[in-house]
Amino acid sequence: MKNNLKLLAILALFLTACSNDDSPVVPGPGEPIPDYSSGSADFTKYVSLGNSVTAGLSDAALFIDGQIASYPSMMATSFAAAGGGSFSVPLMADNLGGITLGGQAVPGFGNRLILSFANVNPSDPKSLPSPVPVSGTGTTEISTVLSGPFNNLGVPGATSFHLLAPGYGNVQGVPLGLANPYFARFASSPNTRIIDDALVQNPTFFSLWIGSNDVLGYATAGGDGIDQEGNIDPSTYSRSDITDPNVFAGACNAVLQGLTTNGAKGVIANIPDVTKLPYFTTVPYAPLDPTNPDFGPQIPVLNATFGLLNQVFGALNVPERAIVFSETAASAVVIKDESLTNLSAQITQILLSFNQDPGTAAVIGFLYGQARQANADDLIVLPARTTIATLNADAFATLQQLGLPPAEAGQLSVNGITYPLEDKWVLTPEEQMAIKTASQKFNTTIETLANVYGLAFFDAEAYYEIVAGAGIPLKDGSTVTATYATGGGFSLDGIHPSPRGSALLANEFIKAIEGKFGAVLPEVNPLEYTGLYIN
Repeated sequence: MKNNLKLLAILALFLTACSNDDSPVVPGPGEPIPDYSSGSADFTKYVSLGNSVTAGLSDAALFIDGQIASYPSMMATSFAAAGGGSFSVPLMADNLGGITLGGQAVPGFGNRLILSFANVNPSDPKSLPSPVPVSGTGTTEISTVLSGPFNNLGVPGATSFHLLAPGYGNVQGVPLGLANPYFARFASSPNTRIIDDALVQNPTFFSLWIGSNDVLGYATAGGDGIDQEGNIDPSTYSRSDITDPNVFAGACNAVLQGLTTNGAKGVIANIPDVTKLPYFTTVPYAPLDPTNPDFGPQIPVLNATFGLLNQVFGALNVPERAIVFSETAASAVVIKDESLTNLSAQITQILLSFNQDPGTAAVIGFLYGQARQANADDLIVLPARTTIATLNADAFATLQQLGLPPAEAGQLSVNGITYPLEDKWVLTPEEQMAIKTASQKFNTTIETLANVYGLAFFDAEAYYEIVAGAGIPLKDGSTVTATYATGGGFSLDGIHPSPRGSALLANEFIKAIEGKFGAVLPEVNPLEYTGLYIN
């Protein structure tokens, strides 16, 4: 069933892997050598602040090759042609990505993803390679603190207010969820702040790209967190919440005030519409294929089973909640929409009036009180591709506790078919609107602060719209898009850029810097970087 979710044909057009040598574009034979210049900027001491994209995280992990291929590393190479100095990076210990604390693997921080061909059947066009963690044991021990200072201060997982949080790099706080394991590896002291480790270097130029995580955690959790607008106490936030716009504005202003105190110039970027990332656009809302031998033969039985419930929906004047599977076309998954009025009690009562036994009536009401089939306005998150049409073990256990025999409990526990996909797997239109509203407020703040502090401004939101639409054409005739795995712009986690995507980002930053400060800089050649790691 998993292989029939109609994901895009992975590896249809594999992009060739190239070396990550941070090579800027150089003139061809007979072409004049540009007179590179920093303009009114000074690249002698460049520091970059941000989150996972700044750090170079790719394919769901931080590893050496990804760090070397980060956009700040590429920018630093370009800056070197106009007087820029060295650029140090807190490199991981290997190219696996997994981390340990006290020799034990840290949960949630596994190895990077690669494509597995283990279950691919060449004669079956629906048998696709799938992303799996690369084998091996990561050797990055986070309690082994590196000696800095480091120019790349991008910290995966960081939100705006984390840049100002003392103790965010305290290894003792990592097991308690009070500190960041990546920053713990290279923080100058247990109680330092990210901004402190930037300021102590007295930078002459900086880049700041922060804010995506202030909405992204909420988005990747399927809107399962809280929109914290109106709450100015970040200590109460979880990583799946949306940051209050006032907290965001205060944090960004404080960071920029510190960075510019000694006259440093810099570049800042706004945040893209995260719902346009492949993580949210790859799994279709209607993935249930009637030609699938595991699903198609069940359709008549399923429709008959849902027939009575659909009558109840009609009686309750919510016919739009009806659940029907097509025998000729792909069908939408069944989801739980928490924005809907919970009709569990009403469903149960009407079923009782239809002479259903109390136990069955209660279970049906429990399962489908906020259920409906997904539609084109819903976004199914990428990890759901391995969840849809599988048994929900928790639901199976719960239904048995409610008195159902195992066979019947199993029939009603199939994710997205008989058991509504939980909130964490779906972004409903209401949840998408919360993300959009917050992102717009964040971006208004960023552009305003860019003007206040005289910074170069990269409109990443507009750029990502192009990538998600027509794509970015390259000199070899190819086009970088947001298509999962084959588009060349994003890595296998569906969120972070590929090395080629990072090269394109570096060039956008460089254009903004040239436009603001009159600099003349070599651009990065994206064709020198792979669109997808293949091992």
